[in-house]
Amino acid sequence: MAAAAQKLLSRMGTLGVGLAVAGGVAQSALYNVDGGQRAVIFDRFSGVKNEIVGEGTHFIIPWVQRPIHFDIRSTPRAISTITGSKDLQNVQITLRILHRPDPAKLPSIYLNIGLDYAERVLPSITNEVLKAVVAQFDAHEMITQREKVSKHVSDALCERAAQFGLLLDDISITHLGFGREFTEAVEMKQVAQQEAEKAKYLVEKAEQMKIAAITTAEGDAQAAKLLSLAFKGAGDSLIELRKIEAAEEIAERMAKAKNVAYLPSNQNTLLNLNQIQ
Repeated sequence: MAAAAQKLLSRMGTLGVGLAVAGGVAQSALYNVDGGQRAVIFDRFSGVKNEIVGEGTHFIIPWVQRPIHFDIRSTPRAISTITGSKDLQNVQITLRILHRPDPAKLPSIYLNIGLDYAERVLPSITNEVLKAVVAQFDAHEMITQREKVSKHVSDALCERAAQFGLLLDDISITHLGFGREFTEAVEMKQVAQQEAEKAKYLVEKAEQMKIAAITTAEGDAQAAKLLSLAFKGAGDSLIELRKIEAAEEIAERMAKAKNVAYLPSNQNTLLNLNQIQ
């Protein structure tokens, strides 16, 4: 009885070990590819296979094959460089690049570049393209034609990156700086333009004042001429009329004043005051 029980336990232990080994083998034969990822298979005997594995759970031969995962989602990267413009000005330019690997070229990327493809490829080709494009524009054109410069950089960089199996979804210039000498020259130019605009305004104002003075003088001359003709036609009667109008205006103003007193014309008030004293 004891021997039978011992034999049963031995069989169960052997079965448990077999199940554990089988479970371990089965687990090592399965792998997952998450969303936004792709995988290529490295085979110990045939090397990197050309097959690209999509999302989901897949089988491999344990120990013989190994999955290599790639993230195919767009990844941002900022790259800065200093180069020279067409007029020999130092230009500091920064690009923001959204990049991802071409899923169809993942085996070639792993075989020729490696998993760190972005660090190996993007800085070198970005510096190369920026130096070639910026050299076609002077510093002033870099500012006034920024969209054109950005398009030239984008087209050239996309074409260059495609040679390495990289796709660039977006390229934008986030910073554009120049040397101290050029910056000071731009500031001096702006000040000069402001001074020129101010001088232009003063000249225009003087011209307008001159025109106004000429117009006023012509009006006064015309009025004097008309008065002269009126005096010749009406004689002293016009002068008397003007005197009467002026007297009426003065009398009207004095009548409204509070500190004005009217005295009879036939009395000498000062003499009467002496008599009272």
